Amino acid sequence: MNIREKILIVEDEKSIAHFISTILNSNDYETLLARSGSEAKTMISSHCPDLVILDLGLPDMDGIDVLRELRSWSSLPVVVVSARSHEHDKVQALDLGADDYLTKPFGTAELLARVRTAIRHTRTTSANSEIAREGTYTVGEMTIDYNKHQVLVRGENVHLTLSEFRIVALLGKFAGKVLTYDYIIKELWGPRAGGDNQILRVNMANIRRKIEKNPAEPEYLFTEVGVGYRMAENTDN
Repeated sequence: MNIREKILIVEDEKSIAHFISTILNSNDYETLLARSGSEAKTMISSHCPDLVILDLGLPDMDGIDVLRELRSWSSLPVVVVSARSHEHDKVQALDLGADDYLTKPFGTAELLARVRTAIRHTRTTSANSEIAREGTYTVGEMTIDYNKHQVLVRGENVHLTLSEFRIVALLGKFAGKVLTYDYIIKELWGPRAGGDNQILRVNMANIRRKIEKNPAEPEYLFTEVGVGYRMAENTDN
């Protein structure tokens, strides 16, 4: 895989959490673990995962409430994994915006298929089609390869996560122009996304560590304080 997607597993049963994590890690996904609803909400904001695998039977709150709150500000893909098999539970989760619902017990192949489908959906939404472009954009020693979903610095793939690549891809499309925080958040996380810039700031800090020689003195990704971000423009073209 060119991009290592980061997946947050929200599951309080250690054996199941370990099982899911092992499957995902062996298939080149990066995994994080939250054992409660409150921990999940904190980690979603601070770690910016590309997908959430959500159990409904959490120790401190119902996973449905986590999903409901998440959907009030984000379109982050969510795959529900639950022992609840009643049609009502599935319909409720899907109506609230879950991308898929997987009933325990489940097989390795099925889990991976559901994860791939949910992540693929984020790349084919109308919002993402607006930021998609073909070919490459190069400025200095950095190249955005839109066909391969890669960012190269001095010819080396810097291995951005899916969310990180989407931010760079959007800024590259409008290189030289300032994109406001609100615009970037709504383009990438959906029109229901809130105005909290934390998720964007965390991603940008991670991107700069991977791309910039000195993140404190960036060459490619500039902050317009209080406004937004700007990608360096290739003035040779």
